[in-house]
Order: sequence, then structure tokens, then C-alpha cells
Amino acid sequence: MSSNANAAEAYLTSSVENAPPIKIVRMLYQGAIRFVGQASLEDAKNPSSRFIEHLSSADAIVAELRLALSQGAQGGDVIDNLTQLYLFCESQLQTAMLERSADPLPSVKRVLETLLDAWQAVEVEAVRAA
Repeated sequence: MSSNANAAEAYLTSSVENAPPIKIVRMLYQGAIRFVGQASLEDAKNPSSRFIEHLSSADAIVAELRLALSQGAQGGDVIDNLTQLYLFCESQLQTAMLERSADPLPSVKRVLETLLDAWQAVEVEAVRAA
């Protein structure tokens, strides 16, 4: 690995490790949305496409977001609602992978974008309050 690549990797690692939790959540949403978008550009029926790979990455991110909720059990209805939204996204992603179909992806992307918008609003409010 070149020294530039090492420096870039060290910077990325440092920026994630030192990021506030809300920024990490935002980055996770952005990553999941990006993977869903990349999958939608692939030929879902072509076994050599990266369709499944991209959806697997998005699914892993959504699962992590859901699992992170259960670790901080306070939050009542908000936690329950987020859990249901994440389970919906996971179900749609798994359906897309099993059926090799991009049809479920727009609904997943819409849910994730709506949640990202909400978390960005929370982040802005947190900055204002600080």
C-alpha cells in the first residue's frame, strides 16, 4: 500500500473514531442509501453483476442500525417505530436479493432518506443547543 493510501486510511479511521455518534449514524444512512442506489443501477438478473453485493452491504448497515437500538433500550415508541422501519427495510432488501429484483428498492430508499433527513435535523438542533 502506498504512503498516500496509508495516510487516507488513517484519516478515515481517525475521522470515524472521533466522530460524534450522531455523525456516525448519518454516515451509516448515507452508506446504506448509496449501496441501494448502486444496486438499482446493476442488472439484477445478471449473476455476475454486483447487485447482491451492494444489497448485502445495505442490509448489513440497516441491521447494525436496528441492533444499536436494542442496546439503548430507552426511547419507547420512537425505538419501536424505528425498529419496525428497519425491519421493513431489511425485509424488502432480502426480497430484492431472493427475487433478484430491483422493485422493492425505491421504498427502501425512501424510508432511509426520510430517516436521514430526520437525523440531520436532530444534528442541526444539537449543534444549535451546544
